[in-house]
Amino acid sequence: MTRVAAVDCGTNSVRLLIADIAPGEGGGTLTDVERRMEIVRLGEGVDETGRLSPAALERTFTAMRGYADLIERHGARAGHGPVKTRVVATSATRDAENRADFVSGVVDIFGVVPEVISGDEEAELSFAGATRELAALRPARPYLVVDIGGGSTEFVLGSSSADAARSTDIGCVRMTERHLRDDPPTPLQISGAAADIDAALASVREAVPVDEARTLVGLAGSVTTVAGIALDLPEYDSERIHLSRITATQVHEVTRRLLHATRAERAEIPVMHPGRVDVIGAGALILDRIMREYGFGAVVVSERDILDGIAWSLL
Repeated sequence: MTRVAAVDCGTNSVRLLIADIAPGEGGGTLTDVERRMEIVRLGEGVDETGRLSPAALERTFTAMRGYADLIERHGARAGHGPVKTRVVATSATRDAENRADFVSGVVDIFGVVPEVISGDEEAELSFAGATRELAALRPARPYLVVDIGGGSTEFVLGSSSADAARSTDIGCVRMTERHLRDDPPTPLQISGAAADIDAALASVREAVPVDEARTLVGLAGSVTTVAGIALDLPEYDSERIHLSRITATQVHEVTRRLLHATRAERAEIPVMHPGRVDVIGAGALILDRIMREYGFGAVVVSERDILDGIAWSLL
């Protein structure tokens, strides 16, 4: 048994998974010890300025200091001593001119250098994390795994491993800042965002044979929030959301509802995390356009994603 800590720092959130991993038949087992998420909006304004703002960096470092304390406590409690830790940073940090400020701050907090990974590696880790628990459902293969983040969306096709992947610069934060600026967004803003998304989806086809996919697997907060709304849950319930199957009709209706709602109305939705209120319309629109453009009738929703992939990589 190995105790590991995975930290995923994205454009919108920073997340922590402390887990015990054991090798074994079928690939081994991963048991959660602690799983946390904080909305820090690290990528706020990066699409426009090209830089991580001091306020965004401080929000991120504050969350990370809390995570470092948890890692130290859980390592000591289990008698493991230092926990094997990997910190991964994705889209916003890849795009930022001043990412060295981020790197030095992370080293001070965790004592490890963060890996600013490529979009392709992000896709590989997302696929690994998302697909280990799918066998029980017996979904048709190959899978198209789609990870909708704040600054980018990763697409990866495969059956047991990633065969083809593409990272695109469409994400819920980036599309909101670029297009959906009114409350609620105007029809012209929505059509502009849809056109931007569709252009990115066309580029994905150049690298990923999406028409070969038989099952769409959706990851990350935009997808799980849309699923929670579609299931009409009275509160966010990860157990009911994980491995749920949401139809294209349900996704389209939730997207329409979110894009026509005001910020105040979105905030009243029971499953809505406060940090997603501003950007969930764009995230839902990305999922909706993917299903329309690629012809999927349903999406299997996974609560397991790049964070779990990072943890498995430490075994």
